[in-house]
Amino acid sequence: MPTIATYKQQKSKSPLNYIGGKSKLLSQLLPLFPSEIDNFVDLFCGGCNVGINANANKIYFNDNLIFLIEMYKAFQVKSLDETLWHIEKRIDDFDLSLTNETGYKNLRNEYNKQKNPLDLFVLVAFSFNHQIRFNNNHEFNNPFGRERSSFNPTMRQNLENFIIEIKENDVNFSSEDFEDFDFDNLRNNDFVYADPPYLITCGTYNDGKRGFKGWSEREEKSLLKKKDNLNNQGIK
Repeated sequence: MPTIATYKQQKSKSPLNYIGGKSKLLSQLLPLFPSEIDNFVDLFCGGCNVGINANANKIYFNDNLIFLIEMYKAFQVKSLDETLWHIEKRIDDFDLSLTNETGYKNLRNEYNKQKNPLDLFVLVAFSFNHQIRFNNNHEFNNPFGRERSSFNPTMRQNLENFIIEIKENDVNFSSEDFEDFDFDNLRNNDFVYADPPYLITCGTYNDGKRGFKGWSEREEKSLLKKKDNLNNQGIK
């Protein structure tokens, strides 16, 4: 049976400071969603702020940033204690702090060689503005967040809450290009939420210089066509 969307007062928050995140707009967005949602598709999930707060029987988080999705999958598969232990051990092993740029760069080099999904989160915790940025070779290249970024108590609490949410609910993660996402099983009680990169701006998330496809007028029109097709099928 579809879930009635009675949105919670205390909203969950992404553990990431994701560019374009909608955490501050949830009180405006959520009341506009359908009152009954079976499957909720967050097509460009990013930091997952919207999908994690959607009341639905099943939530699909999708983003073409493969390494981001691999990190979320690791959160889901590993125990909370195992994830926190890994983070704390990495902080200790590399002597990470608000001032140790060398330790940060050493971990960054190791991540780029090994691509351990949990190491990506540790890097984000100590990177400039807690942001995620790759180059065309899929190497993480965000600079150190000197005197600003760390695995602070707020970030830790947000992470714990987020992991509990994705473990307790029916959540699926995928890293498809939006043009390849499979909408075939959706029905009229399902809802597709699409918050794509902004066509009118250019940033690290849509410039096409990160080893992932950028965003142009072609992608914008393709998305609009897909949304029209979904609407014509009675899918919200």
